[in-house]
Amino acid sequence: MGERNQTSVAEFILLGFSDHPLLQGLICGTVLLIYPISMLGNLGFLMLMCADPHLHKPMYFFLSHLSILDILCTSVTLPKMLASFILQSNSISFHACMTQLYLFLFFTATELFLLSTMAYDRYVAICNPLRYSLIMKKSVCVLLATGSWVISFLDMLPVIDIISQMSYCNSNEINHFFCDIIALMKLSCSDTDSLETLIFAEGFLVGFIPFLLTLISYIFIISAILRIRCTEGRHKAFSTCASHLTSVILFYWTIFCIYMRPSSMYSPAQDKFFSLLYTALLPMLNPIIYSLRNREIKNTLRKIRGKKRILVN
Repeated sequence: MGERNQTSVAEFILLGFSDHPLLQGLICGTVLLIYPISMLGNLGFLMLMCADPHLHKPMYFFLSHLSILDILCTSVTLPKMLASFILQSNSISFHACMTQLYLFLFFTATELFLLSTMAYDRYVAICNPLRYSLIMKKSVCVLLATGSWVISFLDMLPVIDIISQMSYCNSNEINHFFCDIIALMKLSCSDTDSLETLIFAEGFLVGFIPFLLTLISYIFIISAILRIRCTEGRHKAFSTCASHLTSVILFYWTIFCIYMRPSSMYSPAQDKFFSLLYTALLPMLNPIIYSLRNREIKNTLRKIRGKKRILVN
Protein backbone atom coordinates (compact mmCIF):
# COMPACT_ATOMS: atom_id res chain seq x y z
CA MET A 1 0.00 0.00 0.00
CA GLY A 2 2.98 2.29 0.33
CA GLU A 3 3.05 2.89 -3.42
CA ARG A 4 -0.50 4.26 -3.60
CA ASN A 5 -0.89 7.29 -5.87
CA GLN A 6 2.74 7.16 -7.03
CA THR A 7 1.69 7.25 -10.67
CA SER A 8 3.66 9.86 -12.62
CA VAL A 9 0.95 10.73 -15.15
CA ALA A 10 -2.24 12.76 -14.78
CA GLU A 11 -3.62 11.69 -18.13
CA PHE A 12 -3.09 9.18 -20.92
CA ILE A 13 -3.11 9.55 -24.69
CA LEU A 14 -5.17 6.98 -26.57
CA LEU A 15 -3.36 6.36 -29.84
CA GLY A 16 -6.21 4.35 -31.36
CA PHE A 17 -5.46 3.60 -35.00
CA SER A 18 -3.40 6.76 -35.54
CA ASP A 19 -0.47 4.75 -36.93
CA HIS A 20 -2.71 4.04 -39.95
CA PRO A 21 -4.47 7.38 -40.72
CA LEU A 22 -6.43 6.13 -43.74
CA LEU A 23 -7.49 2.95 -41.94
CA GLN A 24 -8.46 4.98 -38.87
CA GLY A 25 -10.89 7.07 -40.90
CA LEU A 26 -12.46 3.95 -42.41
CA ILE A 27 -12.74 2.22 -39.02
CA CYS A 28 -14.26 5.25 -37.29
CA GLY A 29 -16.71 5.73 -40.15
CA THR A 30 -17.76 2.08 -39.85
CA VAL A 31 -18.08 2.33 -36.06
CA LEU A 32 -20.10 5.54 -36.44
CA LEU A 33 -22.56 3.47 -38.48
CA ILE A 34 -22.47 0.32 -36.33
CA TYR A 35 -22.81 2.00 -32.91
CA PRO A 36 -26.30 3.53 -33.37
CA ILE A 37 -27.51 0.34 -35.11
CA SER A 38 -26.27 -1.67 -32.14
CA MET A 39 -27.93 0.66 -29.63
CA LEU A 40 -31.25 0.70 -31.51
CA GLY A 41 -31.16 -3.07 -32.04
CA ASN A 42 -30.58 -3.87 -28.37
CA LEU A 43 -33.03 -1.22 -27.12
CA GLY A 44 -35.64 -2.51 -29.56
CA PHE A 45 -34.96 -6.07 -28.40
CA LEU A 46 -35.50 -4.98 -24.78
CA MET A 47 -38.73 -3.17 -25.59
CA LEU A 48 -39.98 -6.19 -27.54
CA MET A 49 -39.37 -8.55 -24.62
CA CYS A 50 -41.08 -6.18 -22.19
CA ALA A 51 -44.09 -5.58 -24.46
CA ASP A 52 -45.16 -9.19 -25.09
CA PRO A 53 -46.21 -11.36 -22.07
CA HIS A 54 -45.43 -14.46 -24.19
CA LEU A 55 -41.76 -13.49 -24.00
CA HIS A 56 -41.73 -13.30 -20.20
CA LYS A 57 -39.80 -16.57 -19.95
CA PRO A 58 -36.39 -17.42 -18.44
CA MET A 59 -34.60 -17.46 -21.80
CA TYR A 60 -35.83 -13.96 -22.69
CA PHE A 61 -35.18 -12.73 -19.16
CA PHE A 62 -31.50 -13.63 -19.58
CA LEU A 63 -31.49 -12.22 -23.12
CA SER A 64 -32.70 -8.88 -21.76
CA HIS A 65 -29.70 -8.80 -19.42
CA LEU A 66 -27.43 -9.64 -22.37
CA SER A 67 -28.89 -6.69 -24.31
CA ILE A 68 -28.30 -4.37 -21.35
CA LEU A 69 -24.69 -5.56 -21.15
CA ASP A 70 -24.17 -4.99 -24.89
CA ILE A 71 -25.51 -1.43 -24.56
CA LEU A 72 -23.29 -0.68 -21.56
CA CYS A 73 -20.13 -2.28 -22.96
CA THR A 74 -20.31 -0.41 -26.27
CA SER A 75 -21.11 2.85 -24.47
CA VAL A 76 -18.01 2.52 -22.26
CA THR A 77 -15.55 2.27 -25.16
CA LEU A 78 -16.90 3.43 -28.53
CA PRO A 79 -18.07 7.03 -27.77
CA LYS A 80 -14.60 7.96 -26.51
CA MET A 81 -13.01 6.37 -29.58
CA LEU A 82 -15.29 8.34 -31.91
CA ALA A 83 -14.77 11.57 -29.93
CA SER A 84 -10.98 11.12 -30.15
CA PHE A 85 -11.19 10.88 -33.95
CA ILE A 86 -13.90 13.47 -34.66
CA LEU A 87 -12.89 16.09 -32.07
CA GLN A 88 -9.16 15.30 -32.24
CA SER A 89 -9.16 14.97 -28.45
CA ASN A 90 -7.45 11.69 -27.65
CA SER A 91 -6.47 12.43 -24.05
CA ILE A 92 -8.17 10.74 -21.10
CA SER A 93 -7.60 11.53 -17.44
CA PHE A 94 -6.04 8.93 -15.17
CA HIS A 95 -9.24 8.50 -13.13
CA ALA A 96 -11.43 8.34 -16.25
CA CYS A 97 -9.08 5.70 -17.67
CA MET A 98 -9.30 3.57 -14.52
CA THR A 99 -13.09 3.93 -14.50
CA GLN A 100 -13.34 2.90 -18.14
CA LEU A 101 -11.09 -0.11 -17.54
CA TYR A 102 -13.05 -1.22 -14.48
CA LEU A 103 -16.42 -0.95 -16.22
CA PHE A 104 -15.12 -2.83 -19.26
CA LEU A 105 -13.78 -5.68 -17.10
CA PHE A 106 -16.95 -5.70 -14.98
CA PHE A 107 -19.31 -5.93 -17.98
CA THR A 108 -17.13 -8.53 -19.73
CA ALA A 109 -17.02 -10.76 -16.64
CA THR A 110 -20.78 -10.41 -16.18
CA GLU A 111 -21.36 -11.51 -19.77
CA LEU A 112 -19.18 -14.58 -19.25
CA PHE A 113 -21.24 -15.63 -16.23
CA LEU A 114 -24.50 -14.78 -17.99
CA LEU A 115 -23.67 -16.88 -21.06
CA SER A 116 -22.91 -19.79 -18.73
CA THR A 117 -26.27 -19.28 -17.00
CA MET A 118 -28.04 -19.24 -20.36
CA ALA A 119 -26.32 -22.52 -21.29
CA TYR A 120 -27.69 -24.05 -18.08
CA ASP A 121 -31.15 -22.76 -18.98
CA ARG A 122 -30.92 -24.49 -22.41
CA TYR A 123 -29.65 -27.66 -20.71
CA VAL A 124 -32.70 -27.80 -18.43
CA ALA A 125 -35.07 -27.00 -21.32
CA ILE A 126 -33.74 -29.84 -23.51
CA CYS A 127 -32.56 -32.46 -21.02
CA ASN A 128 -35.26 -32.02 -18.36
CA PRO A 129 -38.24 -30.35 -20.10
CA LEU A 130 -40.94 -31.72 -17.77
CA ARG A 131 -39.34 -30.02 -14.76
CA TYR A 132 -38.25 -26.87 -16.60
CA SER A 133 -40.86 -24.53 -15.09
CA LEU A 134 -40.12 -25.91 -11.62
CA ILE A 135 -36.32 -25.63 -11.87
CA MET A 136 -36.14 -22.32 -13.76
CA LYS A 137 -38.72 -20.47 -11.72
CA LYS A 138 -38.65 -16.69 -11.46
CA SER A 139 -36.78 -16.53 -8.13
CA VAL A 140 -34.03 -18.82 -9.47
CA CYS A 141 -33.64 -16.74 -12.64
CA VAL A 142 -33.40 -13.51 -10.64
CA LEU A 143 -30.83 -15.10 -8.31
CA LEU A 144 -28.68 -16.35 -11.22
CA ALA A 145 -28.78 -13.02 -13.04
CA THR A 146 -28.15 -10.96 -9.90
CA GLY A 147 -25.32 -13.27 -8.90
CA SER A 148 -23.64 -12.74 -12.29
CA TRP A 149 -23.68 -8.95 -11.81
CA VAL A 150 -22.69 -8.90 -8.12
CA ILE A 151 -19.85 -11.44 -8.38
CA SER A 152 -18.35 -9.61 -11.37
CA PHE A 153 -18.69 -6.21 -9.68
CA LEU A 154 -16.84 -7.37 -6.57
CA ASP A 155 -14.37 -9.62 -8.37
CA MET A 156 -12.87 -6.85 -10.51
CA LEU A 157 -12.21 -4.48 -7.59
CA PRO A 158 -8.83 -6.03 -6.61
CA VAL A 159 -7.62 -5.83 -10.23
CA ILE A 160 -8.43 -2.15 -10.59
CA ASP A 161 -7.02 -1.42 -7.11
CA ILE A 162 -3.62 -2.88 -8.03
CA ILE A 163 -3.38 -1.36 -11.50
CA SER A 164 -4.38 2.10 -10.22
CA GLN A 165 -1.48 2.01 -7.73
CA MET A 166 1.15 1.20 -10.35
CA SER A 167 3.59 3.83 -11.59
CA TYR A 168 3.51 4.82 -15.25
CA CYS A 169 6.84 6.45 -15.97
CA ASN A 170 7.73 4.82 -19.31
CA SER A 171 5.14 6.72 -21.34
CA ASN A 172 1.58 8.02 -21.17
CA GLU A 173 0.63 6.84 -24.69
CA ILE A 174 -1.72 3.85 -24.71
CA ASN A 175 -1.48 1.96 -27.98
CA HIS A 176 -5.20 1.17 -28.04
CA PHE A 177 -8.57 2.88 -28.59
CA PHE A 178 -9.56 2.43 -24.92
CA CYS A 179 -7.86 1.78 -21.58
CA ASP A 180 -7.07 -1.91 -21.94
CA ILE A 181 -5.36 -3.76 -19.10
CA ILE A 182 -2.62 -5.33 -21.27
CA ALA A 183 -1.76 -2.02 -22.93
CA LEU A 184 -1.54 -0.34 -19.50
CA MET A 185 0.74 -3.07 -18.15
CA LYS A 186 3.12 -2.43 -21.05
CA LEU A 187 3.42 1.22 -19.92
CA SER A 188 4.07 0.53 -16.25
CA CYS A 189 7.52 0.69 -14.73
CA SER A 190 6.30 -1.07 -11.56
CA ASP A 191 6.68 -4.76 -10.83
CA THR A 192 3.68 -6.41 -12.52
CA ASP A 193 4.16 -9.92 -11.09
CA SER A 194 1.37 -9.57 -8.52
CA LEU A 195 -0.99 -8.17 -11.15
CA GLU A 196 -0.16 -10.95 -13.61
CA THR A 197 -0.82 -13.54 -10.89
CA LEU A 198 -4.15 -11.91 -10.05
CA ILE A 199 -5.13 -11.71 -13.72
CA PHE A 200 -4.36 -15.43 -14.08
CA ALA A 201 -6.53 -16.20 -11.04
CA GLU A 202 -9.34 -13.98 -12.34
CA GLY A 203 -9.03 -15.58 -15.76
CA PHE A 204 -9.61 -18.96 -14.14
CA LEU A 205 -12.57 -17.73 -12.07
CA VAL A 206 -14.44 -15.57 -14.59
CA GLY A 207 -13.12 -17.15 -17.79
CA PHE A 208 -12.32 -20.84 -17.46
CA ILE A 209 -15.02 -21.84 -14.94
CA PRO A 210 -17.94 -20.28 -16.92
CA PHE A 211 -16.45 -21.74 -20.12
CA LEU A 212 -16.19 -25.19 -18.53
CA LEU A 213 -19.78 -25.02 -17.23
CA THR A 214 -20.99 -23.90 -20.67
CA LEU A 215 -19.04 -26.72 -22.34
CA ILE A 216 -20.44 -29.35 -19.94
CA SER A 217 -23.99 -28.05 -20.51
CA TYR A 218 -23.58 -28.38 -24.28
CA ILE A 219 -22.07 -31.86 -24.01
CA PHE A 220 -25.26 -32.98 -22.24
CA ILE A 221 -27.44 -30.98 -24.67
CA ILE A 222 -25.83 -32.47 -27.80
CA SER A 223 -25.94 -35.96 -26.26
CA ALA A 224 -29.67 -35.53 -25.55
CA ILE A 225 -30.37 -34.20 -29.08
CA LEU A 226 -28.55 -37.14 -30.70
CA ARG A 227 -30.75 -39.57 -28.74
CA ILE A 228 -33.90 -38.09 -30.30
CA ARG A 229 -35.02 -40.50 -33.02
CA CYS A 230 -37.25 -38.11 -34.95
CA THR A 231 -35.34 -35.85 -37.38
CA GLU A 232 -37.87 -33.06 -36.90
CA GLY A 233 -37.54 -33.39 -33.13
CA ARG A 234 -33.73 -33.15 -33.34
CA HIS A 235 -34.00 -30.08 -35.57
CA LYS A 236 -36.47 -28.39 -33.20
CA ALA A 237 -34.33 -29.15 -30.13
CA PHE A 238 -31.16 -27.89 -31.79
CA SER A 239 -32.86 -24.70 -33.02
CA THR A 240 -33.68 -23.75 -29.41
CA CYS A 241 -29.98 -23.48 -28.52
CA ALA A 242 -28.39 -22.69 -31.92
CA SER A 243 -28.55 -18.92 -31.39
CA HIS A 244 -26.96 -19.09 -27.95
CA LEU A 245 -24.27 -21.48 -29.17
CA THR A 246 -23.41 -19.10 -32.03
CA SER A 247 -23.15 -16.18 -29.62
CA VAL A 248 -20.98 -18.21 -27.22
CA ILE A 249 -18.57 -19.29 -29.96
CA LEU A 250 -18.14 -15.73 -31.29
CA PHE A 251 -17.74 -14.25 -27.80
CA TYR A 252 -15.19 -16.77 -26.51
CA TRP A 253 -13.26 -16.70 -29.78
CA THR A 254 -12.66 -12.94 -29.52
CA ILE A 255 -11.90 -13.06 -25.77
CA PHE A 256 -9.42 -15.93 -26.17
CA CYS A 257 -7.72 -14.17 -29.08
CA ILE A 258 -7.22 -11.04 -26.95
CA TYR A 259 -6.39 -12.33 -23.47
CA MET A 260 -5.42 -16.00 -23.74
CA ARG A 261 -2.42 -15.66 -26.03
CA PRO A 262 1.16 -16.05 -24.69
CA SER A 263 2.88 -12.72 -23.93
CA SER A 264 5.43 -13.53 -26.65
CA MET A 265 2.60 -13.32 -29.20
CA TYR A 266 1.42 -9.90 -28.00
CA SER A 267 0.49 -7.67 -30.92
CA PRO A 268 -1.16 -4.24 -30.38
CA ALA A 269 -2.61 -4.31 -33.89
CA GLN A 270 -4.25 -7.71 -33.37
CA ASP A 271 -5.49 -6.73 -29.92
CA LYS A 272 -7.16 -3.62 -31.32
CA PHE A 273 -8.74 -5.61 -34.16
CA PHE A 274 -10.22 -8.31 -31.89
CA SER A 275 -11.29 -5.70 -29.30
CA LEU A 276 -13.12 -3.85 -32.06
CA LEU A 277 -14.94 -7.05 -33.01
CA TYR A 278 -15.95 -7.61 -29.38
CA THR A 279 -16.97 -4.04 -28.52
CA ALA A 280 -18.58 -2.99 -31.82
CA LEU A 281 -19.60 -5.91 -34.02
CA LEU A 282 -20.83 -8.57 -31.57
CA PRO A 283 -23.26 -6.26 -29.70
CA MET A 284 -24.80 -5.36 -33.07
CA LEU A 285 -25.02 -9.02 -34.16
CA ASN A 286 -26.54 -10.43 -30.94
CA PRO A 287 -30.11 -9.11 -31.49
CA ILE A 288 -29.95 -10.40 -35.08
CA ILE A 289 -28.61 -13.82 -34.02
CA TYR A 290 -31.30 -14.29 -31.36
CA SER A 291 -34.13 -13.04 -33.61
CA LEU A 292 -33.23 -14.74 -36.88
CA ARG A 293 -34.61 -18.21 -36.15
CA ASN A 294 -36.82 -17.45 -33.16
CA ARG A 295 -40.49 -18.04 -33.93
CA GLU A 296 -41.79 -16.33 -30.78
CA ILE A 297 -39.94 -13.10 -31.55
CA LYS A 298 -41.07 -13.23 -35.18
CA ASN A 299 -44.69 -13.72 -34.05
CA THR A 300 -44.38 -10.75 -31.68
CA LEU A 301 -43.07 -8.58 -34.53
CA ARG A 302 -45.99 -9.67 -36.73
CA LYS A 303 -48.46 -8.74 -33.97
CA ILE A 304 -46.88 -5.29 -33.60
CA ARG A 305 -46.97 -4.75 -37.38
CA GLY A 306 -50.60 -5.88 -37.46
CA LYS A 307 -51.55 -3.42 -34.70
CA LYS A 308 -49.77 -0.61 -36.53
CA ARG A 309 -51.70 -1.36 -39.73
CA ILE A 310 -55.00 -1.34 -37.82
CA LEU A 311 -54.13 2.04 -36.24
CA VAL A 312 -53.09 3.50 -39.61
CA ASN A 313 -56.27 2.30 -41.29
